[in-house]
Amino acid sequence: MSAAPSVDGLKASLASRTFELYIDGAWVTSDGNETITVDDPSTGEPLTTIAAASAADVDRAVAAARRAFRAGPWPAMPAARRAGLLHAFAAAIEAEIDTLALLESLDTGNTLASVRNGDIAMAQQFLRENAGWATKLEGGVPMTTSGTQGLGYWTREPVGVVGVITPWNAPFLMMVQKLSPALAAGCTVVVKPAELAPLTALRLGEIAKQVGFPDGVVNIVTGHGHIAGQALADHPDVNMISFTGSTAVGKAILQASGKTNLKRVILELGGKSPIVVFADADLDKAAASITREILFKSGQYCAAGTRLFVQASVFDPLLVRIRDLMDHARLGPGHDPATAMGPMISEKQRLRAESIVDDSVAQGARVIRGAARCQGKGFFYEPTLLADVSLDMRVMQEEVFAPVIAAQAFAEDIALDDLAALLNDTSYGLSSKIWSTDLGTVHRLSRKIEAGLVVVNGGGGEGPMPFGGYKQSGYGRENGRVGVEAFTEIKQIRMGF
Repeated sequence: MSAAPSVDGLKASLASRTFELYIDGAWVTSDGNETITVDDPSTGEPLTTIAAASAADVDRAVAAARRAFRAGPWPAMPAARRAGLLHAFAAAIEAEIDTLALLESLDTGNTLASVRNGDIAMAQQFLRENAGWATKLEGGVPMTTSGTQGLGYWTREPVGVVGVITPWNAPFLMMVQKLSPALAAGCTVVVKPAELAPLTALRLGEIAKQVGFPDGVVNIVTGHGHIAGQALADHPDVNMISFTGSTAVGKAILQASGKTNLKRVILELGGKSPIVVFADADLDKAAASITREILFKSGQYCAAGTRLFVQASVFDPLLVRIRDLMDHARLGPGHDPATAMGPMISEKQRLRAESIVDDSVAQGARVIRGAARCQGKGFFYEPTLLADVSLDMRVMQEEVFAPVIAAQAFAEDIALDDLAALLNDTSYGLSSKIWSTDLGTVHRLSRKIEAGLVVVNGGGGEGPMPFGGYKQSGYGRENGRVGVEAFTEIKQIRMGF
């Protein structure tokens, strides 16, 4: 395992170069030579510059992926060899995990520990899990009556060229989560990482070349979403888009699919996840988990629990616990090991969070703590806890994507149907959390919540399970067998003798 560079050393290295596009196994300049500045969110100062891909650049990348899919060594490569490359990819990541973690922490502001022990560890797991599926995808042969003439069977084939569009809050993990099942299924890919945090995606391109993926199988085009991302969504030779990001952009991708070639889509979109805490819950454990989750990535992830519903008798005691934990959370650069919460990704995101919180306070929400930006450099926003919120407030309806929790009490004798109606009063349905020791209540309420994920008492278990959302939180599922099979087409064959 290679030693990680110092923070200053890595910053100096980043400042000295402009990152190019990775197309057909080579680093190339963008058409027009336009660039984008990537900032350090903990200081607001520039880190480096990247190429800004044009529609013509995306076309070059798609053409390379199409050639690799149809005529290169990739379609003839045995599944076991694809699996071996994915395992080699995971091993190469392990060899430089400390450098990758520091790079992502600088780029996103996320804490070093959360990136190294969370995102990168999960990414390695995805690579190894999906490597295993490469040799296990199968079709089938139905039973045939004795004497029947002919044979019918079905098989799976890779869907083709896949456009992968990833977000800025977990760029390393999201790229690997989408890239690895597509490659396991035999597809080729064009990745468009978020322009706010593209650096580990670009390093993954270098690693893909290093471990031996054939030219054109993995391509990476950095650039603006409305140009490069739109070109990928519109491209008639892209067979599928896998996207994680906002619901608004997800809808635009669906529209592009309908207007062009009806490309397949997997969309993991926004969330407004409810947390419900009953009076019989372990309040210390619940408060620690709720606070830890909203500090994680500064609240900037779609499954974050942001709408807190608490049984009236324990409403104040729980909020006191959460407030005290927020008070003791140290804010700072993500690369500082003592930091509990880093900055938000940009000034634009911070201004949006301020607007939503300020509007809700003006409508009567009570500030328990926070609701203010931090002074000084960087895009820091105080961990915020609001009480006495109503369901029509922006903070209860819009995805704030910030370290903000809005809390509301519910009656001791509320019927579960009425409680579920409160939890489901949102256009989203990605995740939800329940805290209670009454398993009967937990099971009944879990079935009533409109969300793709229900986490009870902090969760448990292991192994990748299908993940995705209800309503406007998504389209399709990722992870496990379901996640790999999503990148395949089913072909039926009927043979006469």
